[in-house]
Amino acid sequence: QVQLVESGGGLVQAGGSLRLSCAASGRTFNYYTSVWFRQAAGQEREFVAGLGWGDGSRQYADSVKGRFTISGDSARSTMYLQMNDLRPEDTAVYYCAARAGTTIFASRASYSYWGQGTQVTVSS
Repeated sequence: QVQLVESGGGLVQAGGSLRLSCAASGRTFNYYTSVWFRQAAGQEREFVAGLGWGDGSRQYADSVKGRFTISGDSARSTMYLQMNDLRPEDTAVYYCAARAGTTIFASRASYSYWGQGTQVTVSS
């Protein structure tokens, strides 16, 4: 069993930056894939970025490429999402999720473990 806890959300002006963290307990992220999703009010939950801990692979949604960077610290069992040049349309609750295995999927249904979410609000 993996427990995930996100932190680092908040209110920021457009053009600003935030770094989200996702700490895992129960197991380490080794041999797992972990991802960030987000859900804006009234919208479906969407894939943002993913990290394959086994091979270091990374994937990003087109909407965040060049602005967001996903990374991980295996010693701390913590995943990060550095978000730069934030825009009002990035406003959402951000969730981390994980699955056993090495493939990054963009489908919400592929992930067994979820955090509680952290709110990111970008003002214009």
